[in-house]
Amino acid sequence: MILAAGYGKRVHPLTLKCPKPLLKIGNETLLSKTLKFLEAAGINSVVINVHHLSEQIIDYVNSKKFNLTITIVKEKEQILDTGGGVLNALKYFNESFLCINPDTIWSLDYVKEFKKMENDFYLNDKNCSILVVNKVKSFDKKLKGDFNLKNNLINKENKEDLKYIYTGLQIMKPKIFSNVNEKVFSMNKIWVELIKKKELFGMESNINFLHVSSLDVYKNLNIK
Repeated sequence: MILAAGYGKRVHPLTLKCPKPLLKIGNETLLSKTLKFLEAAGINSVVINVHHLSEQIIDYVNSKKFNLTITIVKEKEQILDTGGGVLNALKYFNESFLCINPDTIWSLDYVKEFKKMENDFYLNDKNCSILVVNKVKSFDKKLKGDFNLKNNLINKENKEDLKYIYTGLQIMKPKIFSNVNEKVFSMNKIWVELIKKKELFGMESNINFLHVSSLDVYKNLNIK
């Protein structure tokens, strides 16, 4: 699943007329880079949730040729946030699935890391595993850490010194949403509960983290 419903407020004014996934890095959109990574990783079918300027994303997907079966889930009345967006599309997933944010510039270098993460996920029968990176590898040096990582377990124990950033890639089982009653909520709600139960696992990425986190960063990434 690709999360593509957001307003992209951190890169205003660009996203007032163009949805963030369709912003270009060089000659290619963030969404295209994400889809090509998924193709290379062996994914066959993709669900994309949309809301802000949704018709542009729908038209873009329909006009391009990707070797994927793509289903669009439109959040019509309101944006459901990251967790709510996944929950709303859960009927399309009978088993474990990958969830990805197109804000990160996904290169084919990530395929090997994803495969390692996927193998570990199934081998150890995990419920949720996320790909994280040490913030020293982030292009945007203003990004603060989201988590810490110890013995493959994600935690937030030392809140004053969180060293790891969420890259925007995770594998999860639908059952982690079984106790959620809200319609609109962040994925953080799920992660917090998993951390309490010591069931949120992480794998460290060794790739330099390029992420469209602000207008300045976007401009600098395009002249990099």
